[in-house]
Amino acid sequence: MEEALGALSTGRIRQPVRTIVPVEENRRYLGLMPAVAPDVMGAKLVTFYPVNEMTPFPTHNGTVVLFDSVTGVPIAAMDARSITEMRTAAVSAAVTKYAMPANARVVALLGSGVQARAHVAALSHVMHIGELRIWSRNPEHAASFADECGGRAMDAEQAVNGADVVVVATSSREPVLRGDWLAAGAHVNSVGANNPGWRELDDDAMHNTLLVDSRDAVAVESGDVIGSQAVPYAEVGELFAGVKAWPDRSRTTVFKSMGQAIEDIAAAKLVHDNLRASGAGV
Repeated sequence: MEEALGALSTGRIRQPVRTIVPVEENRRYLGLMPAVAPDVMGAKLVTFYPVNEMTPFPTHNGTVVLFDSVTGVPIAAMDARSITEMRTAAVSAAVTKYAMPANARVVALLGSGVQARAHVAALSHVMHIGELRIWSRNPEHAASFADECGGRAMDAEQAVNGADVVVVATSSREPVLRGDWLAAGAHVNSVGANNPGWRELDDDAMHNTLLVDSRDAVAVESGDVIGSQAVPYAEVGELFAGVKAWPDRSRTTVFKSMGQAIEDIAAAKLVHDNLRASGAGV
């Protein structure tokens, strides 16, 4: 993910902002996300259905298709839901590795769905999670997830107070994280509210040092950025590529993750290459 986003921010990837087709406003959406890299190209077709919450059906479904960028021949089709879960958390972990305060050990999760679970797994690769705090709008979900992952369920403010790393992964339309709850130097990964009219973070939170995956994307898709009028310090790809310096770890940072097509294509290519190397077949 570091390499993919570095390539995006330095112009080595051709990728438009995703096309979103509202099937039913605030309830059902279809998204198209293409990207072209020197060694692979492809697209993700993804449905985002908030209406599926509290039903047996996932809120995100879709397919990633890969093509050889030299011949144009299709080489793979994969479940986009699994790829999306993994790459989103992997990007957050990559950013957290460089932005979190020194000796970080306390993680707060606002949200208890699939992205919360994926983030626990990914963050475990870049830090020692000594304490895991969990809040959800559904207290039963928070308690169940806490039991599953060895954390503690609590209210949102209590979870965030004193936390070193905060993950906000919700489908909220209104802010669930207030900036005055954040400890100085904390790092926030915000991966929800990918709609120009939705918010996860209030203005105080957004006016910390803001990192984004794409300036173009947040300008049209992120209600948190649009509503707060916060100005990004950098794209994380610029930081991964060494074009800009990472903020000092003593600064409070917010990473607004919209999810980029090249993340899906790079993750799918990694899976494809590993399967081919293992002789797994078609």
